[in-house]
Amino acid sequence: MILDNLIFEKKIKVYAFVGPSGTGKSYRAQLVASERNIDFIIDDGLLINENEVIAGTSAKKAPTKIETVKAALFTKPEQRAEIVKALRQYKPNSILILGTSDNMVKKIAENLGLPEISEIIYIDEVATEEEMETARRIRTTEGKHVIPVPTFEIKKDFSGFLLDPLQIFKSKGTGNKPYISEKSIIRPTFSYLGNFKISDTVFRQIAEHMALKSDAIYKVSKTRIDSMGEGISVYMEVIIVYGYNVLESLREFKTKCKKEIEKLTAMNVENIDVVAKGIQVLEEGN
Repeated sequence: MILDNLIFEKKIKVYAFVGPSGTGKSYRAQLVASERNIDFIIDDGLLINENEVIAGTSAKKAPTKIETVKAALFTKPEQRAEIVKALRQYKPNSILILGTSDNMVKKIAENLGLPEISEIIYIDEVATEEEMETARRIRTTEGKHVIPVPTFEIKKDFSGFLLDPLQIFKSKGTGNKPYISEKSIIRPTFSYLGNFKISDTVFRQIAEHMALKSDAIYKVSKTRIDSMGEGISVYMEVIIVYGYNVLESLREFKTKCKKEIEKLTAMNVENIDVVAKGIQVLEEGN
């Protein structure tokens, strides 16, 4: 089933960035987008805007390579609907689709009801043969992939899924305007190097860090992370600062916490339960 053409009040200009698997497309996607003032990126099932995952589920989390391809092509109706809803909401002026071939990017555009691709940029236009060969070697020998979203800069305790942060600094444009791009190196679940996941400690640290940033939460007394197959479940017990509306404060915190975990890890948060276990009266001046 092909969706109706997504040409809102204004037509979206569609670009594509094409290159063989493992040659560094995701690594360079944001630079290519920045140089052409492209607002949004579609990469392996994700819709990304300014280093933030707006919608979608990373195809790199699929259990097999076949499922990864299907996810990247948006073959499932519910997957397509989520991206289309986000596109209608954000109304981008332009979008960059990443793929391994002309046919792939055209199929993605078609499945999402986007206009025809106006320009295709190829990986060999922005990367040398040596750089592409290095990327292929890392993919083959270490199973590492890049997603163009940032990592979380607190203590890292990874068991293998999220491996390393990258921050790229370049100069471009008039007056050498600085360009900063944050990315994450991951090893997807179908890697021949074995199955793995982000350590529960990472999710717990992100959630507790968000709690510390909330004026309404005095401290976290307990945090539990459970794997739900398609994502994680977070359970927290907190002490609320006296004077704050408990229900409103917890509702706001849950929304921010879910968004932050999904943005920084590209993992799904199935559920967040936050229970107020007490009230703390702050001394005047604290």
